[in-house]
Amino acid sequence: MDRAQKEKVVEELGQIFESSGVVVVAHYEGMTVSEMQDLRAKMRDAGGSVRVAKNKLAKIALEGQPCASIAEYLTGMTVLASSEDPVAAAKVVQDYSKENEKLVILGGSMGENALDPAGVKAVAAMPSREELIASIVGCIGAPASNIAGAIGAPASNIASILSTIEEKAA
Repeated sequence: MDRAQKEKVVEELGQIFESSGVVVVAHYEGMTVSEMQDLRAKMRDAGGSVRVAKNKLAKIALEGQPCASIAEYLTGMTVLASSEDPVAAAKVVQDYSKENEKLVILGGSMGENALDPAGVKAVAAMPSREELIASIVGCIGAPASNIAGAIGAPASNIASILSTIEEKAA
């Protein structure tokens, strides 16, 4: 790799560190190409990406970034998983590491906060953006359905009272 290519990689990694909601660093030693492709596909489906880069270049890209403290995790065969959604990458890597013990989570970052493996696991346990939106919409919609039920209830009560009166009169 010549100098221009290295500078391009450093720039790309810098953009990943800057724009991602979460970055997870993991060892992937012993994983086959098909296992890595499977991980990439799962990450792509979740809206994230998986990147293998030289640790030295990643450390250069981390300089001056809010998440620079994750540079300590960049040793050995490391892979960087990232996503804009602050939960997606952590969730995919956590789930994949359960089915494939060759993928070992070292840590990561969420904005300015450095995460250890337990922190990544805690982030993975959080609901995703879509799940949060669905629960908020459910909370907003619930009072409306309650109001509609309350408005409709007196009419049905009146109808049942009238039918009872009619039955007694007959």
